[in-house]
Amino acid sequence: MIKVGAYNLLRVKKEADFGVYLEGVDQEILLPLRFVPKGTKIGDELEVFLYHDSENRLIATTQKPYGIAGDIVNLKAVSTTKQGAFLDWGLMKDLFVPQSQQLTRMVPGQEYLVKIYIDELTGRLAATEKIDRFLSNENLTVKEMDPVTLVVYRRTDIGYVVIINNQHTGILHHNELFRTVEVGDKLKGFVRSIREDKIDVVLGQPGYKRVEDEGEKILRLLQENNGYLPYHDKSTPEEIQEFFGMSKKTFKMTIGNLYKQRKIIFTQTGIKEADATE
Repeated sequence: MIKVGAYNLLRVKKEADFGVYLEGVDQEILLPLRFVPKGTKIGDELEVFLYHDSENRLIATTQKPYGIAGDIVNLKAVSTTKQGAFLDWGLMKDLFVPQSQQLTRMVPGQEYLVKIYIDELTGRLAATEKIDRFLSNENLTVKEMDPVTLVVYRRTDIGYVVIINNQHTGILHHNELFRTVEVGDKLKGFVRSIREDKIDVVLGQPGYKRVEDEGEKILRLLQENNGYLPYHDKSTPEEIQEFFGMSKKTFKMTIGNLYKQRKIIFTQTGIKEADATE
């Protein structure tokens, strides 16, 4: 079964001067010549993205769009008409946003957070700014400590509302955030807690994996600063956050872990790489 708006693995059925035809369920699907990988022959299987061209023909491409059906992504408007707007999503044919699916009239050059969907009437891909109807926390597909993909949705007094795995909403609290984020940013995180249908998330990875990631960051910063950094467990939380982009608690856990691994040593004024010269 082929899926429009998604990646499909299809077999090359026949060649033509203008491309190759791929096996569909009840039709052959054209992969234009400009997108045919060099050396492709009949019988080969190719991973292609399927969508409809301007003449409503199903067509394949090896280009990678910025998002597929179901994804929520930040895209730039490139042109507008009375019927709607067109967004650059990485393919030769721009993605259409009907006027009825815009919150305000879109302006070329501006970026907009949209969900890519398949129009039920036409079967063609389109985008909408009206995302809330696609989001629900009634039947959760995540649990505590699960790694998740996050899209920053909007700012609130306590933090940022984020979209979790294109399905749910959660909160990324200001006191758990040690970097600058903007609406539309796509981030990796994990579920810290679930209370009824309220989900709190944190950036990074859970448990020791999170510490290991921060450890790599500290080692990189040490290498970039000749093997020494003037920070230690007596440094202020503000100093730690400003330089490392992490809480003091995470910093202390991480340098303790690095010390146990004999990757750093402590001095009276900071930390050093274990093999750094005096």
